[in-house]
Amino acid sequence: MKEEKAVVVFSGGQDSTTCLFWALKEFKEVHTVTFDYGQRHSEEIECAREIADELGVSFHVLDMSLINQLSANALTRSDIEVKDGEEGELPSTFVAGRNHLFLSFAAVYAREMGARHLITGVCETDFSGYPDCRDVFIKSLNVTLNLAMDEQFVIHTPLMWLNKEQTWELADQLDALSYIQEKTLTCYHGIRGDGCGECPSCILRRNGFDAYLRRKEVQA
Repeated sequence: MKEEKAVVVFSGGQDSTTCLFWALKEFKEVHTVTFDYGQRHSEEIECAREIADELGVSFHVLDMSLINQLSANALTRSDIEVKDGEEGELPSTFVAGRNHLFLSFAAVYAREMGARHLITGVCETDFSGYPDCRDVFIKSLNVTLNLAMDEQFVIHTPLMWLNKEQTWELADQLDALSYIQEKTLTCYHGIRGDGCGECPSCILRRNGFDAYLRRKEVQA
């Protein structure tokens, strides 16, 4: 893989930035693609742009505003409260078909770039119940994309079996722990770094970070 090109589905968040650092270690040439789907705050796109610039990789934004026309959810509608789902229900932040569409469009973009490797930060361990973060979905879509375009794409999911504590550990192994802690945007309210500290995404992020630091201290 060292001599090949890759495209990272990139949001500027903890997970996708960790994947970007991973890709930079694994591939000769790395590109990023970000999606404008009418999310609550444009800060996410600006954050992604700044990180891509700082790390010296290409950055491309695709207009996916049609998602906002189709799906009512807390990430695209400011009048919907961000909250975890009740038992048997998905969280209000679930955007139906988002990863399906993002990866499909990223594959078309990758084909034009001459890249056959796609990297995404989806994770089944901490996937919040999102069905399109599951390994079985990714494997199925990989086959579908290859059949649809007669290509040999490989979708890489470096975080698939990692919890948030282990994701922070990977960031540390990539010499990117402080960078990801300070520069990325995971917060549902658009606050960079440690975020608001109250939304589900910030709580998950903080708990994982604290757990990793505790384990690191014990092992020291």
